[in-house]
Formats: sequence, C-alpha cells, structure tokens
Amino acid sequence: MAALDLEWIAVFDEVYKASSVTKAAERLGLTQGAASTALNRLRGFYGDPLFTRTSRGMLATPRADELQPVLRQIRESLEGTLTGTNGFDPSTSRRAFRICMTDLGETSLLPALLNTLQSSAPGVRIDAERIGSESRRRLEEGLVDLAVGYMPQLDAGFYQQSLVEQDFRCIAAASHPRLRRRLTDQMYSAERHIEVLTEGTGHTGVIQNAIRAEGIVRQVALQVPSFLAVAQIVSETDLLAMVPTHYALVTQRRESIKVYRLPFPSPRYVIKQHWHSRFHRDPANIWLRQTVAKLMPSTVRRESLTDRQTGK
Repeated sequence: MAALDLEWIAVFDEVYKASSVTKAAERLGLTQGAASTALNRLRGFYGDPLFTRTSRGMLATPRADELQPVLRQIRESLEGTLTGTNGFDPSTSRRAFRICMTDLGETSLLPALLNTLQSSAPGVRIDAERIGSESRRRLEEGLVDLAVGYMPQLDAGFYQQSLVEQDFRCIAAASHPRLRRRLTDQMYSAERHIEVLTEGTGHTGVIQNAIRAEGIVRQVALQVPSFLAVAQIVSETDLLAMVPTHYALVTQRRESIKVYRLPFPSPRYVIKQHWHSRFHRDPANIWLRQTVAKLMPSTVRRESLTDRQTGK
C-alpha cells in the first residue's frame, strides 16, 4: 500500500473547507492540475470518490466526512513538526484564514485587519463568512479558524477572549426636522424607528430587553436583517435607529447622520473572539488572534476555557 502524502492531505482539507478544487489550489499555491492529481491519488488510496460535483460545489461523501477530522489532525501535526512551534512567518506565509463574524465586524474589523496585513503579511488571505446557524458546527469541525463579534451562543464549548466592551447610541439624519442637540424620552418615543433583527448575534435581544425595561413602545416603521445599510437609510429618511456605538461613530464619517446618547441607560455587551481547541496552540492561529486583539481598543487579554471544556 502506498504511503499517505502530506500534500494529498492538505488538498483534501482545503477542498473540504472550500467545496472547490480551484480554491483549494489557490490557498495552497498549487496549480489546479496539481491539486486534482493529489486529490485523485487520495481517492485511490481510500478507494472512495471523497467528493462529488454538485450545483453547490464539491460535496463530501460520507467517507470524506468520516475522514475529515482525522486527516485534519494529521495535517496539523505534520505541519507543526515541519515548522516548529514558532515557525509561522506572516511576512512570507500564503495561508488563508477563514473568520466568521457579524455584519458589524465586516464594517469595522475587516478594513483595519486588511490594512494591517497589507504591510505585515501581504501573502495572507482572509475568507470572511457571516455568523449563522451553522457557525458552531463549522468551528467545531475546523472549517472556520476564528469567530469574532457579540455571539453569546458561542460562549459554551470554545476558547474565548474578551476584546472590548460596547454600548449603544441612537442615530438620526443630520437634517432631521424635529430633533435638537439632545434626545429626550418624548422625542425618542414620538419618532419612527428601524428595528434590526439579526441572526447569529445577541444584539437584537439586548436592544429589545433594554427598551422593554424602560417601558418604551417604539413605532417601528422598518425591520431589516442586518446593520449594514442602517446608517444610509437613516441619513435619507426621518427614521431613528439604536445601534452599537462603534458602528455609529464609523458610519458617521461616511453618512450624513448625527449620533445621540440614548435618553435611558444604555445596555452594554462584550465583543469576543472564539476558537476551537484544535487551533489553540497552532502558531498561525495564535498570530491571527493576537493581530485581531491588537486592533481592538481596551483589549482584555485574558483567555478562558468554557464550562464544557473544564467540566464544571
């Protein structure tokens, strides 16, 4: 029987992540032909097609699903022996990292991260995906390196690091006809609002609980599934929106809006980064986490195991 080759395993791992031989080849710095050859040799080794072409890309077979965690561990162990514990060099690496984040992370973290990488790690690529119902599974299976944002559903089962505490502000159009320098309870209740119903984050619950606790009944004129277009909509209408403070300040530089303190105590939440134990000691992922942490103000540099991992 032929011996397993590290390149075959790496190609398998990247195809499993990306559902694409082409993307796997790009991430590994191989030609598509070389990646296809490696995958075919692994297919012959196991006597299984491993992946089949579908309209959604290369779909893993049951045998591939069974092999994935084993081959991922083998790849990490072998690459670790080749590079050493301190062998990751961001200045020369061509590694692709997949980060799961909220829509707020896309607007605030991604630009700063990409600007940092341009100078310190020009060959490193970031593949971003939106937090959703499959995010927990994808983190557990090693398909995602890191999750960043306010994601209380990930507090159990993963390593986590608190990055920064945030609160909320109210935004309105700079030319709003009725608002003055200070936002009062009466003004807030009298105006129409945008309500953001996010999936995969805890922002919706935090906002709704705070408003309910104050006994305020908002006049919701628009519901949207994310924060991405909220500032633009606010700038072109007379609607108000309660948004995280960092988002308000970032979008104020791009949109014609004013930022107001809420007329009631603002709820607070903590932005964290989460990762699976399989990546905890990986030099490349340690570097990625440190890079993300440095981009966040008032970083709390404390890592903790969750209840499930400690068995408490």
